[in-house]
Amino acid sequence: MSTVTLKDVAKALGVSVMTVSKVMRDQAGVAAKTRKRVQSKAAELGYRPNLTARSLVTGQSSQVGIIVPTLLHPFFAEVLDALSSTLQQGGYAVMISSSLENPAIEEAAIEQLLAHRLDGLIIASCNSSPEKFKQLAEQKIPFVLIDRYFPGFKTNFVGVDDVAVGRIATEHLIEMGCKRIAHIRGLEFTTGLGRYEGYKRALKQHGMNFDPSLVSPYVTADGKDWQQSYDAMRGLLKVDRPDGVFCYNDPIAFAAIEVALEAGLRIPEDIAFVGCDNLHFDTTIRAPLTSIDHHSGLVGVRAAKMLLSLLKSKTSQSPRHVALKPSLVVRQSSLHNGRGHATA
Repeated sequence: MSTVTLKDVAKALGVSVMTVSKVMRDQAGVAAKTRKRVQSKAAELGYRPNLTARSLVTGQSSQVGIIVPTLLHPFFAEVLDALSSTLQQGGYAVMISSSLENPAIEEAAIEQLLAHRLDGLIIASCNSSPEKFKQLAEQKIPFVLIDRYFPGFKTNFVGVDDVAVGRIATEHLIEMGCKRIAHIRGLEFTTGLGRYEGYKRALKQHGMNFDPSLVSPYVTADGKDWQQSYDAMRGLLKVDRPDGVFCYNDPIAFAAIEVALEAGLRIPEDIAFVGCDNLHFDTTIRAPLTSIDHHSGLVGVRAAKMLLSLLKSKTSQSPRHVALKPSLVVRQSSLHNGRGHATA
């Protein structure tokens, strides 16, 4: 099937190619009646604009690239949904890629997306170094980091205050009467490091000793998240059993709760749990999960609007660092010793 061109639409209507071009670009200078005729005929013939050719002329593709560590985690799925919706409302199509938590794949994806002449990027980086992003900044390529950032590197970022996440989660378990609070950590990015720091600060602030044996590392690789989370919780139960567990995210908490139930423990009477994500299905598991809401949808909306502002600006803007305030959503899993009440 041959491609319908501007010339084909113009010929069918007996108008100039310039007239059709103005209508397709939504430019002024075309009578309303003619504009309607052109739009109708273009739809009838199945005309689609050649965005590649247009980008060569205008220097803009009206497309944005998004790279996240995984497409399987519900948090990133919710962020992507908000990102895509907001960018599309702003007139941009999106191209989505997963780095699979591999820095080499991430850098290759950046180059591939830029080869398509995309106008900007939004990235949740799995890299340990900001060098690639320093190059993008030097090349004046608009980009926004989400969820994770590089301390000391000033750039546009939207995420959550992860230290506050760890502090709020741990303080809630303390308020519920927990005395031995464990933490299953996240990866060594600002998210995992921040939540771990918040956990330690809360213990110190409330006069509780920090016990390294109650901290379990969590390393994700090859899609084995559930098994690694499961093994982490089994390891915690082999030491002097904790009566509260703060998990880096909700999927880790789901696996940890399964281990506790299999061990015959009651939730939350014997052991309380707090996760982080506030996923929409947290209420459907056997012990509805108390979780820290870090507003995944708002992260997506704010990041998209930040990039749109960069793309529309005629002058350079100072980098903005947006750290959203997390909130606690209390459910059954953390109501230890009958204290407190659920809020959702």
